[in-house]
Amino acid sequence: MSRVGYARVSSTGQSLEVQLSKLHRAECNKIYQEKRSGRTAERSEFQSCMSYLREGDTLVVTRLDRLARSVVHLAQIASRFQSEGIDLLVIDQNIDTSTSTGRLMFNMLAAIAEFENDLRTERQAEGIAKAHENGVKFGRPVKLTDTLKQAIYDKRAEGATIGQLAKEYHLGEASIYRALNSVKSTQEITSKLISN
Repeated sequence: MSRVGYARVSSTGQSLEVQLSKLHRAECNKIYQEKRSGRTAERSEFQSCMSYLREGDTLVVTRLDRLARSVVHLAQIASRFQSEGIDLLVIDQNIDTSTSTGRLMFNMLAAIAEFENDLRTERQAEGIAKAHENGVKFGRPVKLTDTLKQAIYDKRAEGATIGQLAKEYHLGEASIYRALNSVKSTQEITSKLISN
């Protein structure tokens, strides 16, 4: 059972001194220091810290935002700590999951995080559905219009090679083949409809 500290700067140029001082006062046996912002780099010290923690250990941070980058990330950490028997002490926010009150508070934060994530997902789905209703198209714009496909087909019929067509229209050869097959399929369907 050890007390493990974790300190992280929130922006480049920030110092860890204040956090380290608080972690030393909290009697941490080992302290991991992340000297790069969590947004700009992989948090290798965080990963090392998480790998080091064992059942009965306590992770000590000065604030929750030093630990997690988002409420969803916080919920994931809470779930892991709960299942592995790891406690959390957040000095500045007075959260200590080794107490029943601290566990309650932390679990409430995790539940709120999960709820917020569900709401965001629901709003996103509603927004996408509304955009589709309004005719908004998602994804990469279509390069091959029907007019362009027909022009490619006509030039190929006149004897142009696939390579020449690709170069002229600034497309890959696979796109040229798709254009040719599309026009050919359309013509076959049209001729079947007319003959019936």
